Amino acid sequence: ALAAKSVAEAQKGLVFAGFLKLLLPLIVVIPGIVAFALNADIAKSDEAYPWLLYHIVPTGIKGLAFAALVAAIVGAVAGMLNSISTIFTMDIYQSYVNRQASQAKLVRVGRISAAVALLVAFPIAIMLQNLDQAFQFIQEFTGFVSPGALAIFLLGFFWKRATANGALLAAIGTFVFSLLMKWLLPELPFMDRMGLVFILCVLVMVASAMVERTKETGKAIELSPELFNTTRGFKVAAAIIVVVLIAIYTIWW
Repeated sequence: ALAAKSVAEAQKGLVFAGFLKLLLPLIVVIPGIVAFALNADIAKSDEAYPWLLYHIVPTGIKGLAFAALVAAIVGAVAGMLNSISTIFTMDIYQSYVNRQASQAKLVRVGRISAAVALLVAFPIAIMLQNLDQAFQFIQEFTGFVSPGALAIFLLGFFWKRATANGALLAAIGTFVFSLLMKWLLPELPFMDRMGLVFILCVLVMVASAMVERTKETGKAIELSPELFNTTRGFKVAAAIIVVVLIAIYTIWW
């Protein structure tokens, strides 16, 4: 959405992504339900999908599904490596180590940082191989980052007194608050923890602005009502997504 050529294109992308997200519960939950109903001989939850793939899916479709799975994994890893190398090269190396580095030098540093990231990932992956549910683990620890990121985006866009120091504190605080809550309140569901951490990050940014006594900065983003105009199709699609989500949570919560 942030890279879209226009607001209308960004809205179409968001609606499309919203409908794709509605499929996620089916993709994640249904294989486990089917494996349970068939009394699958598995030791942990993450074995449900491969068990179904091996015992139920026909040979041709099985190969197609496996190829799609591998392609998805490779695509995800490639995207992560690209992000890691870009962040390290442009935001750390070029900004603090060598401001005059040539393009060839930056490319080489990016490749090295990506290779180092892979080497670091190998032992971590081995340590995590005994997880019962890898998907839930990923969602939980993604939640260490997302509350602070959401707070930074919302206040950065809609509150003109938000400061860079407040954003930095929220970025650090999202990890600190999440770790403390996971340690002190281990029984608290991670989605509830994410909500509480988000509120704390917002309070940190507000407190930072109060301490710094900032006024509305000239660099603040100017928002006008025209930016939030949506087409009738977007409104209808968004309403459908909201209704489906309400139904899902009401029936299966």
